[in-house]
Amino acid sequence: MSGKSEAQYNVMSSKHLAFAFPVRTEDEIKATLEHLWKVHHNATHISYAWRLGWEKKRYRINDDGEPAGTAGNPIFGQIKSFDLTNVLVAVVRHYGGTNLGTGGLIDAYKTSSKMAIESAAIIERPVMDQYRLTFDPTLMPVVMKLLKELDMEKINTNFGDICEIEFLLKISESERLIEESLKWIDAKLFHLGRS
Repeated sequence: MSGKSEAQYNVMSSKHLAFAFPVRTEDEIKATLEHLWKVHHNATHISYAWRLGWEKKRYRINDDGEPAGTAGNPIFGQIKSFDLTNVLVAVVRHYGGTNLGTGGLIDAYKTSSKMAIESAAIIERPVMDQYRLTFDPTLMPVVMKLLKELDMEKINTNFGDICEIEFLLKISESERLIEESLKWIDAKLFHLGRS
């Protein structure tokens, strides 16, 4: 997804605001959910599901107090139906005073999630290797030149006595990075996985 999308589904006076977010890390997911609670502090529930990684094995489902299986599972079902990864879908429910019942809840969470995903600009991305590179500051010019040539996607940086960059790189560029990094005495390259 290229950015956040949202949709609203109303049923029997209950309002379901669904949001789909592109995400890469669990920290990013946690921060996004905290922000949703700040913005929608009077919501009855904020149920969600997310999936991360190119293998699509890391995921979480949360009903947030709704009856078991009536919120998180229908949301996750839509993530699977659209075959998405690196995504968080959250549904903010404002209770309207009428109980929807198990079937009604499942339908409301499924429908609102589907609407949010359908309104998103879904992007197919290549599988990327995730690295952390630590190096002496004297290597900064040569390291940054190479990373720019390789078209890396920066995730995090920390420049101090020891510099550290966490980034994503197309798998096809990984071999060149490894070869070049072996030439740097004061550098360490860590492969953190794929996404």
